[in-house]
Amino acid sequence: MSAAEHPCVICVAITGSLPTKANNPAVPISVAEQIESAQESFEAGASVVHCHVRDEEGKPTSDPERFARLKEGLEKHCPGLIIQLSTGGRSGAGQARGGMLPLRPDMASLSVGSNNFPTRVYENPPDLVDWLAAEMLKYEVKPEIEAFDLSHIVQAAKMQADGRLKGPLYVQFVMGVKNAMPPDEPIFDFYIETLKRLAPEARWCAAGIGPAQLQINEWAIKKGGHTRTGLEDNVRLDRERLAPSNAALVRRAAELCEKHGRPVATWRQAREILGLRQTPKAA
Repeated sequence: MSAAEHPCVICVAITGSLPTKANNPAVPISVAEQIESAQESFEAGASVVHCHVRDEEGKPTSDPERFARLKEGLEKHCPGLIIQLSTGGRSGAGQARGGMLPLRPDMASLSVGSNNFPTRVYENPPDLVDWLAAEMLKYEVKPEIEAFDLSHIVQAAKMQADGRLKGPLYVQFVMGVKNAMPPDEPIFDFYIETLKRLAPEARWCAAGIGPAQLQINEWAIKKGGHTRTGLEDNVRLDRERLAPSNAALVRRAAELCEKHGRPVATWRQAREILGLRQTPKAA
């Protein structure tokens, strides 16, 4: 199937755990700000929202109550939008990272291995990975496998083969994190080839961090995958200009879709592509 024959799912990562209003005043911090930013991004073409939450001081937290408020607001103001909650390690430690999974979001991020980050090791020990995967199976939450390294693709395929993950896989290639995998097109192509070989039915997307965002968006779109954008990954439109909003970054990705003959997936198409229900699951 050529790139022009199927729609591109755009995911928007609206806040993350690192960007602050000092980095960019457009970064949404409170639950209300996140809902507003997600709604603008949804209207601009995003069909998936990747979510973290912050406490009153703007610090990352894994508080299930805050996730519940965010999920409720997104379902009210963005009906159909695919809600993906983060189980990443900056917001909590151990099983607290999966404390929101009983809310039954459509999706949740899942890192299946450890790797270096700019100033620390992003720890994903096997027992925690297995617990998070089991919780996602229990609550019928589709994992988005965040592959920061080639070994993470291999591990995800093994986990699908032995039943710890339900197929077909959805794998996100992450490039541009300092001390991890740089944006390198031959490696990117090898990721695609390896995933197709090990998990032929899998679908994939890609996220570029910092200055790599636009380049990774374009590689993913032109090569037939899906892509992620947003202020979590990059607070700038270019070297000089701050991004005015998450929606602006979504529109930029949509322009690349038009350039490469890819229609932007509607939320209904995105749910079909990802094998999700057409209506959100109740908690």
